[in-house]
Amino acid sequence: MSPSATADTLVSFRDVSKVFVTGSKRRPRTVTAVDSVDLDIRRGEIFAVIGYSGAGKSTLVRLINGLEPISSGTLEVAGNRVDGRSESQLAPIRRKIGMIFQQFNLFTSRTVAGNIDYPLKRAGWKPEERKARVAELLEFVGLTERAGNYPEQLSGGQKQRVGIARALASNPELLLADESTSALDPETTQEVLGLLKRVNRELGITIVLITHEMDVVRATADRVAVMDSGRVVETGTTAEVFAHPRAQTTRKFVSSVMRTVPRADEIEKLRREHPGRLVLVDVTDQNRIGDVLSDAARNGVSFNIAFGGISILQSQSFGTLTLSLTGSDESVDRAVESLRAVTTVREVSE
Repeated sequence: MSPSATADTLVSFRDVSKVFVTGSKRRPRTVTAVDSVDLDIRRGEIFAVIGYSGAGKSTLVRLINGLEPISSGTLEVAGNRVDGRSESQLAPIRRKIGMIFQQFNLFTSRTVAGNIDYPLKRAGWKPEERKARVAELLEFVGLTERAGNYPEQLSGGQKQRVGIARALASNPELLLADESTSALDPETTQEVLGLLKRVNRELGITIVLITHEMDVVRATADRVAVMDSGRVVETGTTAEVFAHPRAQTTRKFVSSVMRTVPRADEIEKLRREHPGRLVLVDVTDQNRIGDVLSDAARNGVSFNIAFGGISILQSQSFGTLTLSLTGSDESVDRAVESLRAVTTVREVSE
């Protein structure tokens, strides 16, 4: 186990890099897809890795099951070193890792049941054991009546359900889902995400979710890592990352699904409509903004919500409000200082 990993760590990256060599022999060019990553993924959680195209997230997940060898650093899965292993040494590690793909990767010549049966047959399961396991998984993903259908007879969501059942066939500890919903419509995406949460909750399987969609992270993940140019630029619980994004890349992702801060071109309009002092106030379950504003009102300060909103994520409230505070300069100053005592307050830019 890596020195800083704990007993509940399932996947541990320590200073892991992956460098690809491209170009010709005379003029080789190196591309660093994963750059000095330190990361722990805990047993039993849904862990999302998010980033824009080319950020390195898909390469990162391929390192976990050894589909790509790492260039430097150490990588452990369930206490087993993945780096430096031969294909035969990787085989028992891979048996405990399931994989779900963006484009389903189903055998068109096999039925739904046949696709789920395939990894069991390769693993040497007896026919009667395979038949029982396939029936169990078909029921779990809600496709019992589709057992004899072929992939071309299924919708996109049904195909992905087959993919999930196949990935679960050999009772993995870890499920890797690489952009598993990006080919689906919004309604079907929610159905598949609901199934993945059932897999995590009812079967106790750890899920690593690779995505570029912040809505998927918000709906599913316990924790999240944000990647940019091969590096992990931010990690934290999903609630923390949404409420207090630190990296610029993270702020862009969060703003794509939650726009609670006015743009520069909107500020002039807000000033015309709200002549008071405009401040941005972060809202969480832990702060006591309501109490502060009630006290301020008793001391002659009135307030209006000029912009913003509050969302609930994992039973926690968070968001940003643009408040217009009106009253004497002295009383408004006191109100702002009282707000600063319980939360983050920023002046709206001129």
